[in-house]
Amino acid sequence: MTHDSRMRGALIWLVAGLTAAALAATFVMGRPPALPPFEEAGPPRTLLDWSGRVSLLAGDGVRGADDGPGARARFADPWGLALWEAPVRTGTDPGQAADMAAHTARLYMTDAGDNNRIRMVDGEGRVATVAGGGEGFADGPAATARFDTPSGLALDLAGNLYIADTGNHAIRKLTPAGQVSTLAGTGSPGFRDGPGAQAQFNGPIGVAVDASGRVYVADTYNDRIRIIQPDGTVGTLAGDGRPGDFDGPGPQARFDTPTGLAVSARGEVWVADAGNGHIRHVSSRGDVTTLLRDAPTTPIGLTRTHDGVLYAAGVRPAIVLQIAGDGRWHAITREMPGRFSRPAGVAVDAHGALYLSDAGAYRVHRIASAAAPVHEAATAAPVAMIATAHARPEGAEHDADALGPSALNPLPDTGGRWPLHPQLGWHEVVGTLGEVRGDYDGESRHHLHGGLDIRGDVGQPVVAIADAKVSSPFAAWGMGRLGEGLAVDTIQYIHMRVGRLPNGEGIDPARFAMILDDEGEPQRIRVRRGTRFAVGDVLGTINRMAHVHLAVGASGYEVNAATLGFANYADSQPPRIDGIALVDVSDRPLPVRDGRVQVAADARDLRIVVDAWDQVDRNLPRRRLGLYALGYQWLDASGRPLPGHESPRISIEFDRMPIEPHAVKVAYAPGSGITVHGSAVTRFRYELTNTLRGGRLATGYWQPSELVPGDYLLRITARDFSGNEAVAGRDLRVTITRPSPATSAMDG
Repeated sequence: MTHDSRMRGALIWLVAGLTAAALAATFVMGRPPALPPFEEAGPPRTLLDWSGRVSLLAGDGVRGADDGPGARARFADPWGLALWEAPVRTGTDPGQAADMAAHTARLYMTDAGDNNRIRMVDGEGRVATVAGGGEGFADGPAATARFDTPSGLALDLAGNLYIADTGNHAIRKLTPAGQVSTLAGTGSPGFRDGPGAQAQFNGPIGVAVDASGRVYVADTYNDRIRIIQPDGTVGTLAGDGRPGDFDGPGPQARFDTPTGLAVSARGEVWVADAGNGHIRHVSSRGDVTTLLRDAPTTPIGLTRTHDGVLYAAGVRPAIVLQIAGDGRWHAITREMPGRFSRPAGVAVDAHGALYLSDAGAYRVHRIASAAAPVHEAATAAPVAMIATAHARPEGAEHDADALGPSALNPLPDTGGRWPLHPQLGWHEVVGTLGEVRGDYDGESRHHLHGGLDIRGDVGQPVVAIADAKVSSPFAAWGMGRLGEGLAVDTIQYIHMRVGRLPNGEGIDPARFAMILDDEGEPQRIRVRRGTRFAVGDVLGTINRMAHVHLAVGASGYEVNAATLGFANYADSQPPRIDGIALVDVSDRPLPVRDGRVQVAADARDLRIVVDAWDQVDRNLPRRRLGLYALGYQWLDASGRPLPGHESPRISIEFDRMPIEPHAVKVAYAPGSGITVHGSAVTRFRYELTNTLRGGRLATGYWQPSELVPGDYLLRITARDFSGNEAVAGRDLRVTITRPSPATSAMDG
């Protein structure tokens, strides 16, 4: 029997099984009164409020296009997911059924970025390209077909794949025979209902299909939910075409940047309404209600179980939500020791396990219940997990090392360019990653500075430093605010009027769409997912912050932007240390006698605090910058390192931006920041007994009991990004005194 014959037979059994189950549920069993009205009878109910164990399915975390074994596969922008599982006949031996599932299941995914492909992970965990391979718009055989930023993905009962081809403003179809066609869309952005060949969409991102073959589209930048009938006719199910937040009849309802869809067999639709942060429900008649208002994450991808439980893949924060039929939610991945970067697509299998694409990490994961033993989860997986590529400690619930992008990812190819003209000239750096920053309410240690600040004149054009493609559905934010910015792939340009001149006039309406409110006033700037920018393209103009803030790296994994290596940037000046102190838990400095800090041998929980700062060449003399790395070592009175302190213990290193908001108070002691109103001088008081490296945090203390009573030197290492180290003021003379007789007697 041929592969196609087997697939047709399997699909016949699947259709028959679904039909029989639906008829039995409707006419024999009736609908259980405890179930929400949109749920359907079927397998056992989905477990609620479970915690997930994350396993790597495919992707080594480095951007690329490699097929092959999952552990070595590479992706550019993995997004939509669709899972095909082999149907099993009633009465099939369980072992035979498991073997069938293991060898025939397939997880399809879209891979955008520069790949523009449809990929597949088979039952053995191998990755293959099934269609596409270059950016464009071409139908025909899968190998020669072309896509532009494919996003959402859905399977029908016949095994056809439907692709939301975002950059081509079209819905494409890939048949099991390997033929790609355009179901609807002209290739140009717009809005038009009617025959598929004449219909228009605007950057559609989500797609779903019901049991009758109707295709539903999240027409993202038209803020509408569209429907394509089996005859190819396109209509609008809900949304009036303006971004907003309004429930009601379809023609009056409003969405804001809908991105993900899930659909029931009867044509009820659930929407990841990303711009509003809601999960919406659309009836088969088009009536819109809100199931979950103000979700604890921005929902992007959406999937639904047989009994009406939803799963949403969200960003900001990067978590996965389980949402019950009554709107109750639970974050199944909140307790992970690591974190995702930018979840995009989510799918669920017949066993209730999830599959998640992390677009910002170039990986695909499987998430199963942490309550199930690891061997059971592996047996039940229809698509093979990578169980040996990244070993976990015994009893560990997650593979934290396989979360997020790999540190081996190359930096964007900027050629040393600056985001201002002249791009290969010199510009003043006025802020570095990891510096302490305050707020406007008197808190001087409010947050860590997340990038590199480059001074410029208000109104000066901000220009792209690398060729890149927009990956986020909402790449621009904060119109009119000081923090307004634009993310182009892994580079964020902040503190500018995105897509506008100083007078508010638009720069490039084709790429920067200005959205007006109901009164005709500018409300926001939209930049579609899939928009490309080339080196030197104008992105906007500097706002009143008078500098450009550059952040570089995948979401949640930003790296120090100084690593880009800017042309004519030079730093030959060593950092300066203004003071070293040993302080107690109340931040009180220990006493000094005869030039030596006096430390009682029985003292506990002391902290090492260093007041230091840096400058770079050609900067203004008043411009103080933060350091890159700091550490300490203990020496004897003659300056020889003690055992275990032959090299400095580097405890603070701003190589990667931590995600935790309290990180600023781990890195900096009280008194840091700008603490005097009207002052322009920032004070950097580093907490060297705490640890902040590689984006990870830990708090700690120094215990004098580590050393015997006597005289010592505490030597500080203070280093800037260029490798210069402070020499002056780096030593603190310390005397550890013997416990008093009274204390010794009490201890005895």
